[in-house]
Amino acid sequence: MSVTAQMVKELRDSTGAGMMDAKKALVETNGDMEAAVDWLRTKGLAKAAKKADRVAAEGLVGVAVSGHRGVAIEINSETDFVAKNADFQKLVHGVTKVALRSSDVDALKAADLDGQPVQTVIQEAVATIGENLNLRRMASVEGDHVAMYVHNAAADGMGKIGVLVAIKGADAAIAKQIAMHVAATNPLALSEADLDPVVVERELAVQTSKALEENAASAKPKPEAVIQNNIIPGRMKKFLEENTLMGQKFVMNPDITVAQAAKDAGVEVTGFVRMGVGEGIEKKEEDFAAEVAKMVQG
Repeated sequence: MSVTAQMVKELRDSTGAGMMDAKKALVETNGDMEAAVDWLRTKGLAKAAKKADRVAAEGLVGVAVSGHRGVAIEINSETDFVAKNADFQKLVHGVTKVALRSSDVDALKAADLDGQPVQTVIQEAVATIGENLNLRRMASVEGDHVAMYVHNAAADGMGKIGVLVAIKGADAAIAKQIAMHVAATNPLALSEADLDPVVVERELAVQTSKALEENAASAKPKPEAVIQNNIIPGRMKKFLEENTLMGQKFVMNPDITVAQAAKDAGVEVTGFVRMGVGEGIEKKEEDFAAEVAKMVQG
């Protein structure tokens, strides 16, 4: 596979690596972007890069809570201008409320909103708003109490990042604080047991290769047993602490973990949802002037 300048730029933007290092990584991995990231990390030339950091799309996330259930939905638009549009915000608000009585995104699309299926309402809004719109996903959590938090709010209950945290217990204040924590730290999973095994295996492979290469290049190499039994497990422990909600240092009090904060408050965190606009969507790059010109032209 040929390596293009755009591929090099994308890898540079996502990892902070130099241009020549990014190009070499892509050549070494035959253009596989994820493998190139791992190659750079093994060489100590890049930080861990999450897919969400490399993609973007516009629109809004809507969140709502009713009783013991909370829902989050994402509706995408073509430009950020639409996110500020009152008609679009009204649409997001209405669909979010319908989501409270829907089981998943397919059921939501078929559910009634003002006498019509939600999907039909969205399609008709395309003509009114003037951009392609898409109800992309929905997620929900349930618990004794569900807290919600919106970061970069565009209006009540909607913004660029929506978070739901479900707890077993009655301390609503700690649930809201944990929701704010989730918005800031974006954990991959609730606990180690909930992490995708593929993600763990990939990280183990990277840390193993990195530790072995560093040791081989060291003026005073350590015995392999030390690498295998101490250094690699230590790095994996740090990875798990940084990427699981229960293992993370609580942003409200970095001296304790989120798990400890919940325990001190007498609650158990049973689930969470963090939904950010555009996660996992590749967006065509366009400069601002071109975007405005396109809108003027209709």
